[in-house]
Formats: sequence, structure tokens, C-alpha cells
Amino acid sequence: MKKKLVSLIVLLVMSFTIEAYDKTQASVKAVLVTGASSGIGKRTAEVLVEKGYFVYAGARKQKDIDALSAHKNMQGVRLDVTVQEDIDAAVDYISQQGRGLYAVVNNAGVTVFAPLIEVSEDDMQFQMDVNLFGPYRVTKAFAPLIMQSKGRIVNISSIAGTFAGAMLGPYNMSKFAIEGYSEALAQEMKKFGVTVSMIEPGNYNSKVIKNMKRRMKQGVQQNDTSADSLYEQEMQQLFRFFTEDRSNHKDPIEVAQAVMDAIESEKPKLRYMVVPNEAEARLAITKAIEDVIQMNQRQPYEYDRKQLIELLDLALEKVQ
Repeated sequence: MKKKLVSLIVLLVMSFTIEAYDKTQASVKAVLVTGASSGIGKRTAEVLVEKGYFVYAGARKQKDIDALSAHKNMQGVRLDVTVQEDIDAAVDYISQQGRGLYAVVNNAGVTVFAPLIEVSEDDMQFQMDVNLFGPYRVTKAFAPLIMQSKGRIVNISSIAGTFAGAMLGPYNMSKFAIEGYSEALAQEMKKFGVTVSMIEPGNYNSKVIKNMKRRMKQGVQQNDTSADSLYEQEMQQLFRFFTEDRSNHKDPIEVAQAVMDAIESEKPKLRYMVVPNEAEARLAITKAIEDVIQMNQRQPYEYDRKQLIELLDLALEKVQ
């Protein structure tokens, strides 16, 4: 009789413990971060864990998946954003874990730098496949889970998605496209209680640049430093610029903090510009102002300076 009573007590304790564990697991919000093996993605995943989230960390290589899984409250997931089978498998896996999914951070990205009249179609397709169609595929696949949780979608764009430069055309195109995609998606998801934000980082320490340098060194970009290029000098200068030591560039913790605000704020912004210094901030804001001025000039309903200032004041009131 005593043994039966002890067994019953043990079973009850185990039952309550398991139930409490399940409730705790269910209360922890889960976030998927793509391209989480290094740079902005890795830093964001680490900050999310520190803040009490469970992170599904997407990566392509097994060694990176294993390294990410070694962190507490983080599970590495095989996820190449250009491979639909990987995305579908990730959806199935995350759905089966029972945590739901509160946010997706579309971070995976690559950089192709080349003259637009010389860049190969393969390189251009590679650029768009990762930077534009990657977030499109991932968001579309995980949308039901995000809608169920009334969660957040965060797309990592760039200040290069707000103004363009020579030799940066392919990358600019992909990031300008992400800006338009995010704006439209934000309007479409609003009815489901889902917010969409884009993060526009400046020149931080990131693996995107390292991967680009490797592609340039290996000659993967078919016209990167070709001797018969019309832009040989410009491409050589670009190559030298990006192959110099960049270890002193700032850690992307500020970018990760912007992602956190987009995930946790009651009223997240659509756009978060995050730059490492005032010079980059001035450049980006000045370019945006110049674009507005050009848009206004020599059009049928051109506004004068006073009217522009009134519009600026109205806009400031609206976004505050």
C-alpha cells in the first residue's frame, strides 16, 4: 500500500512538472532568424536569447547549425532561402515544436558589386534570388504562423536601399526592392494584426562584405575586375577598398537592438535607419531630402518653401 502511495505521488509530481514545463515553453515567444551564422544575424539571435526568446537560427552549413544549436534556447535550422525544400522543411519542423512563431527576421543576404551594363545575368539573378526572393519565400511560407500569433515580420534592408551608387547597382536594386516589398506587405498584413518593419543598417562589421570579397577574389562575379571592362579602374579601386582591414568597424549590436524594438515595441516603426556614425546619418538624410526636392521641382503642383515646411511639420506630427 505504501509503495503504491509513493508511486502515485511520484506520478502526480511528474505530471505537474511536465505541465508546468509545457506552459513555460508555450509562454516563451519564438523567433526565426535567417542567415544567423555570423554578422548581423548572429548578433540578433544572441540578443534575442538574452532577452528571453527562443530562437530558430537559420544557416546553410552543418557546422554552423551545430554551433548555433550549442547555445541555450537556440536551435540551428537548415535554411537556404533560395531552396524551397529547405523552407518547407523548416516550416514543418517549427510547427511541430509547439512553440508557435512570433517573429521572422529576414536577414540572409549577399552582395554583388559590378557595373550594370556589364554584370552577368547569373550574378544579377543570384543577387535577387537571395536578397529579394529569399525574404519573399520565407515570409510567404511562415505567414500562417505569424498571423496566428499576431506577430512581427522584420526585413533587413540597408541604407543602400534608400540611395544608390556606382558599381553598387545590383545590391541597390535588391534593397530598393525590399523597401517596396516591405511597405506593401505592411499594409496587407495590418488587417491580421501583424506589423512589418525594415532595418536599414549602414556600414557595420558584417559577413556580407567578407563573402563579397571572397567572390571577387575567386572571380565568381564574371566581370568584377576584368581587364577588358569599361570600369576596370573603378572596380580595382572598389576591390582595394573592400579588401582592406575592416576589423575596426563597429559591431552590429545597434542593428540587433533596432530589431528588438521592431519586435517588442507596441508601435514599431516601418523604417529603422541604423548607422555607425553621424557622417552616414547625414549622408542618408541629406539624400532623402534632395530626392523630395527633385520630386517637387518643375511639376504642375510645385510647393514653395513655406508649404514644404508645413508638410514637414504635418509629417513629424503624424509619425511621433
